Amino acid sequence: MNFVEELRWRGMLHDIMPGTEELLAKEQVTAYLGIDPTADSLHIGHLCGVMMLRHLQRCGHKPLALIGGATGMIGDPSGKSLERNLLDEKTLIHNQEAIKKQLDKFLDFESGASNCAELVNNYDWMKNFTFLDFVRDVGKHITVNYMMAKESVKKRLNGEARDGLSFTEFTYQLLQAYDYLHLNTTRGCKLQMGGSDQWGNITTGSELIRRTNGNEVFGLVCPLITKADGGKFGKTESGNVWLDSRYTSPYKFYQFWLNVSDADAARYIKIFTSLPKEEIDALVAEQEAAPHLRPLQKRLAQEVTIMVHSEEDYYAAVDASNILFGNATSEALKKLDEDTLLAVFEGVPQFEVSRDVLTDGVKAVDLFVDNAAVFASKGEMRKLVQGGGVSLNKEKLEAFDQVITVADLLDEKYLLVQRGKKNYYLLIVK
Repeated sequence: MNFVEELRWRGMLHDIMPGTEELLAKEQVTAYLGIDPTADSLHIGHLCGVMMLRHLQRCGHKPLALIGGATGMIGDPSGKSLERNLLDEKTLIHNQEAIKKQLDKFLDFESGASNCAELVNNYDWMKNFTFLDFVRDVGKHITVNYMMAKESVKKRLNGEARDGLSFTEFTYQLLQAYDYLHLNTTRGCKLQMGGSDQWGNITTGSELIRRTNGNEVFGLVCPLITKADGGKFGKTESGNVWLDSRYTSPYKFYQFWLNVSDADAARYIKIFTSLPKEEIDALVAEQEAAPHLRPLQKRLAQEVTIMVHSEEDYYAAVDASNILFGNATSEALKKLDEDTLLAVFEGVPQFEVSRDVLTDGVKAVDLFVDNAAVFASKGEMRKLVQGGGVSLNKEKLEAFDQVITVADLLDEKYLLVQRGKKNYYLLIVK
């Protein structure tokens, strides 16, 4: 496989230094990509970069995932308006270990092959580097004029950012440049990759290497991922879409991909999966023939959910989706854990009911009219029940005065009432 061609047809190549393709065709290349460790989980904004490392390894080259323990403490001026918080060493180590576990799902770290992935942390080589040594050994090689000419710096100095640019952030490109020099010297790294906002930092690194040890190195960047409507990719109303199930449940993760637009699905399935071109082209044709069936979104959601979580989590997410949008059974409902249940029914009307009401049993008509206003009147509820239009926990309510007790609760805490096909109500018993 040709790595650059693979990125090109997938829409993952924004810019590339001359000579990069020739280098990759000639030898096994060690390449690195930096990852910010300010949280103990990656989010889907990191995924394009991680997929670049994945494709690189599949094409026979050696990926280095660089955790920016030192640079992550400072903040990159590219496209950002605020500096980051300083991390203590304990937090940094915890975040690095958590990120490594996630990267294990994408890259081979363990096989011992010549192109085995490695995790490196720039904090390891920066923590004992004194300021005086840094300005003497690194700073003297790159002029202020050169640094000021970078687009990311100019944007921060021309008034686009309210707070300007601190000296700390200004040094960021030098620190990243030194990472490249260090990896080139110690690991023979000849290629740096990143998002298009990193182009200036990558070229500074290649220039520093040229001026210090005379080696020729290369760089390539992917485009910044956006939505077809111009909106920001990877954000929902509740914030980032995380790879860790503690922050974004597999159900919500699956739903994010399932609900992307047709235009986005056609792009994202190339970027965020390893499916071959022929299979993707067939799915695109299928989507054009029957867009209402949404084969692109379904396959995209399947591939990414299994890759990030597991096959079991994918099927659980599908089952959970069917509860809300399909003809799921009460058994499927009872299998849901509490977090998924609440995620599935987020946004439906909710009522709090005292546990005392259910302790001795209560008639459904009293519970759903007097204690929780699911129905406007007892007459209305009676009529709907007689017409088979009311379900409790996905089972038809046989009688409007059926007695409900704590034994009917889901997770010992919830009752799900369905009125007609689409109207759901969640009773939370406390």
